[in-house]
Amino acid sequence: MTKKRTGLGRGLGALLGDSENVQQTSSKLSGEGAAIEGGISAITIDKIEINPFQPRKDFNQVALEELSESIKIQGIIQPITVRRLGHDRYQIISGERRLQATKLASLLTIPAYIRTANDQQMLEMALIENIQRENLNAIEIALSYQRLIAECNLKQEELGDRVGKNRTTVNNYLRLLKLPPNIQIALRDGKITMGHARALINIEDLVLQLEIFNNIIAEDLSVRAVEHLVRNTGKKAIAKQPSTGELNYEFKQLQQKLSSHFGSKIGVKVDGNNKGEIKIPFTSSDDLNRILDLLNL
Repeated sequence: MTKKRTGLGRGLGALLGDSENVQQTSSKLSGEGAAIEGGISAITIDKIEINPFQPRKDFNQVALEELSESIKIQGIIQPITVRRLGHDRYQIISGERRLQATKLASLLTIPAYIRTANDQQMLEMALIENIQRENLNAIEIALSYQRLIAECNLKQEELGDRVGKNRTTVNNYLRLLKLPPNIQIALRDGKITMGHARALINIEDLVLQLEIFNNIIAEDLSVRAVEHLVRNTGKKAIAKQPSTGELNYEFKQLQQKLSSHFGSKIGVKVDGNNKGEIKIPFTSSDDLNRILDLLNL
């Protein structure tokens, strides 16, 4: 008989032990006193501690209440996963949202897989479970990938195997973290798309990168339009300014750092005596207030 597969993602399923003994025990819940590792048991909720490695800290209250109402009617469809800390004490590995919703539903117990895991495995499981959520934005996914590589000592190929993605896809997400903070924030908040961000990554000149980014926001440019600008060196996106002469390396670096800090193209003029000026442009009163906040004024 063909072994039944669960709905878990390939990487998470492997980590959580998507094994035959789990399948055999999933048809009936054992009592808490008979809780066994590798099986499913009904565990008293107040005996379960939160996972300190949980990468997701905030849960939408409305969505939690909706899930709670569903649990009251349908029960828990997918058990949470915990590890045993000691006698009758457990720590959640994945499924904290389900646990919080079950508490809201005023239920006393919750079905749970019981696993054996050390701290690194706990972090890895929690991150991978988090990655497989459908509502994560690209920056959240990229940060989770970065943590898996840095904190779980995974190579990109190993990471791809864990999350069921090829190396190119993993690398595309990780490259997003090289973008300036304000562009990352715009991607996180849905002001630009992954397509916009991938086009911007290909621009090595930070000042030009920020200039095109500001044009995306101001003119609501499509991904195709941005790709066209990038292919044509972004000339249409650069505001025409009088030439002030070529800046030396140190002043170019300063200009790029200032542009990244303020999230807009900063003008720097310097004469032969190292005298000059710095110009900080703004596009609206809100933009001006943002800059004033950065200056603590």
